Amino acid sequence: MITRNQIPVLSIFLAVLLLVFSCEKPRSERELTGNPKIDKLKIPEGFRVEHLYSPGENEQGSWVAMTFDEKGRMITADQYGFLYRLTIPTIGSEDVTPKVERLIVGNVAEPQVGMGYAQGLLYAFNSLYVMVNHNPDDRFSKSTGLYRIQDLDGDDQYETVTEIRTFSGEPGEHGPHSLKLSPDGTHIVLSAGNHVDVPEMDQYRLPRVWDEDNLFPLIKDPRGHANNRKAPGGWIAQIDPEGKNWELIAAGFRNEFDIAFNEVGDLFTYDSDMEWDFGMPWYRPTRINHVTSGAEFGWRTGNAKWSPNYPDNLPAVLNIGQGSPTNVMFGTEANFPSNYRKALFAFDWSFGIIYAIHLTPLGASYQATAEEFLSGSPLPLTDGTIGPDGAMYFATGGRRLESDLYRVYYEGSPDSYQPLTESALPAEAKLRRDLEKYHQSPADPAGLELAWENLNHTDRFVQYAARIALEHQPIDSWKEKALTEPNAVKKTQAILALARHGQNADAVPMLQALMSIDYSGLSEKERQDLLRTIEVILYRFDEAANPIKSDLVTYLSPNFPADDNLLNRSLSVLLTHLNAPDAVEKTLALLKTAKDDSDYQKTFTSSAELVFRNPQYGLDIANMLANVPPAQATYFATVLGGAETGWTPEMREEYFAWIKNALTNYKGGRSYVGFLDRSRKMALSHVASEDFEKYDELSGGKLLTASGNDIANTGIQPEGPGRSWTVDEALAVVDTLEGRDFIKGKAMYQATLCQSCHTMQGEGGIIGPDLTQLGTRFSKKDILEATIHPSAVISEQYHATVFELREGGSVVGRLTNEDDANFYVSQNPFAPDNLRTVPKNTVAFTKNSDVSIMLPGLINRLNEEELKDLMAYLISGGNENHEVFQPQN
Repeated sequence: MITRNQIPVLSIFLAVLLLVFSCEKPRSERELTGNPKIDKLKIPEGFRVEHLYSPGENEQGSWVAMTFDEKGRMITADQYGFLYRLTIPTIGSEDVTPKVERLIVGNVAEPQVGMGYAQGLLYAFNSLYVMVNHNPDDRFSKSTGLYRIQDLDGDDQYETVTEIRTFSGEPGEHGPHSLKLSPDGTHIVLSAGNHVDVPEMDQYRLPRVWDEDNLFPLIKDPRGHANNRKAPGGWIAQIDPEGKNWELIAAGFRNEFDIAFNEVGDLFTYDSDMEWDFGMPWYRPTRINHVTSGAEFGWRTGNAKWSPNYPDNLPAVLNIGQGSPTNVMFGTEANFPSNYRKALFAFDWSFGIIYAIHLTPLGASYQATAEEFLSGSPLPLTDGTIGPDGAMYFATGGRRLESDLYRVYYEGSPDSYQPLTESALPAEAKLRRDLEKYHQSPADPAGLELAWENLNHTDRFVQYAARIALEHQPIDSWKEKALTEPNAVKKTQAILALARHGQNADAVPMLQALMSIDYSGLSEKERQDLLRTIEVILYRFDEAANPIKSDLVTYLSPNFPADDNLLNRSLSVLLTHLNAPDAVEKTLALLKTAKDDSDYQKTFTSSAELVFRNPQYGLDIANMLANVPPAQATYFATVLGGAETGWTPEMREEYFAWIKNALTNYKGGRSYVGFLDRSRKMALSHVASEDFEKYDELSGGKLLTASGNDIANTGIQPEGPGRSWTVDEALAVVDTLEGRDFIKGKAMYQATLCQSCHTMQGEGGIIGPDLTQLGTRFSKKDILEATIHPSAVISEQYHATVFELREGGSVVGRLTNEDDANFYVSQNPFAPDNLRTVPKNTVAFTKNSDVSIMLPGLINRLNEEELKDLMAYLISGGNENHEVFQPQN
């Protein structure tokens, strides 16, 4: 998610004010209920939604986890409080309000209230398993970890609490999360984000030899996020019901909140992005991952995240886009049409979308398509499950937001359902499963033979499974074979395995073996795998490789630059690390001519589709989309930042001038400026001391704040302290405005970024209306109400429009025009002329959005005097001679 401080947002008055004077009223074919919590939802034809309950209205917190017990009752958890048990009326009841009781866990005299601080619940084995995510500050609360609570005396209350295991690390939203029953019903599978250390395991399907494995010049997040977190990031493990035996299944996630098994026992998750990285070459969108045995997905801190093309990690089956993943679940047990019973439902908290992911077996994995199943704004989705009645239940809330519980059911008669069976899987999937048996069993010559046979398999998931199977065999049984293998692809994969398990003495033989491969005879993927294997060897055994580095330069340099962006990334990193004489010159030339691949990590949901769905994040995205940084060039700039040798003065000037241009002309995620600044500072550390000041200025050093994380604002800034202003409090403060300071008022207008979107006296943005006449049309109270609560009342002129599509999904944006055949919709307020054409025959229903894209509370940075000066400036319309600026008598 993107923070409110990241990019300019609207400052006051109404929404990203959507001028649709000439457009006729939106059409309506779907019957609305009159309940805004239901009517704001988009749902496929044939489905019905029931709003069941609002826990916040009953002081029961914000619900983020749920499960059903053996009696069909729902158990939920408040993120910062208690557990609750619900008896829910049947579908179609006149009153669907559930009976809600707070669970008392443990001794009644000393209830274990901390059991409610849960982000994962599972009822199984006559027990409730609770994943507590909490730093306790009292003697009743439980520490972050997994607990089993039971009713052993039969009184329908949980009096027995068993601590299975506590976790170290940094609990919170990147802590331990979900719990699911294994497909065979004998184990529990659990997930944890990248702020939880991997606990000691009894077995490791992913061998415990992970490392950072990246020669790309390391820049940790400039704002400090996850800077002390090391490989392998988030992880998934399997345990027995008592929690005595732990087995690591996979790792390398950022923050996989939930997990789900399909009909044939394949495991999937929906991993998060690092939104502050948006626009950077290491940004990875939220994505659906097929989690196979021993899988690694390459999350590393800062800019060290692995490319999905690297052979030592697996790619996503589908990139979704920006968002905040929470729940995933299959519809297998739902009383839904067959296409939805087979679907994986993925929840996005930020933008209020439940995606239906349709998976079709393809080779050893799956191909995926997606549709927007359900959406709304605001709709901060937290958790969901299929109930025993075949309905979908989901909750909204989290972070103490308003919380609601919903039920979705299908009204018609579902079609015939034919489940996927293991026998129907492709041959590659069956082969992958055969290989995965050797991820769990003791060393076996048969496993070595099968693994070796498939190291050159063309299916990436089979090839990966084969290498992991090889790594589970004794190294002495295959090391020499790896070095002498005649097949180039098998040799590369086997040496990659050896690099992960080898020693310093293996470095030179491994590199010599790789250099015996005819590079020109390899495909682009095979070249990528070879370069990646060299990188892993140099990362782990750099000093031991010194005797052969000049030979490596001779081997690699003629192939640089290549005709492929990803190969050029790898070659630039390797040759710069090896101090190749012409590495800087070649990389700088690429920096100046680099073009991005339009299809690299292509996403299902484009960022433009999300702008109008969330006022907190939408304008941030819009601003970035209008000035997206060049990812490939930024990659080369980071590589050059770490280059110590090979520079001429002319090259330095070209490089530092590029950095300044990138700082001033592009907008990325919140850490974009900081990442560029750290590249800049790395490069400056390699210049002569007498040249430092010159290059510091040339590279934009004087434009930056002291931290280097932001472009400095040279104007007057709020001193605060601010407060969460209410309309009544603010109105009392601005009641009298004589003798205010015009210069400070204008500065507050700019500091709260009003000028980014609004025009006053001919200056400013054009997204919102001209505010020059604001004071002549609206009262102080009107202005404050529109600023503090922008969604309370939105003029008909300024609504965004939601277009629900006949084939699923929706389009949200500003309706600028229409003709007999089409709607013309602007989805980016910072690029209003970029229009999307929506054919009218594809639209089932249109309605006004009830949410202003303007962020509420934009005056909260200001103290009383600053608020007075701002209000005076607004009322004056930017007129310095207005009476509010005249001296008091």
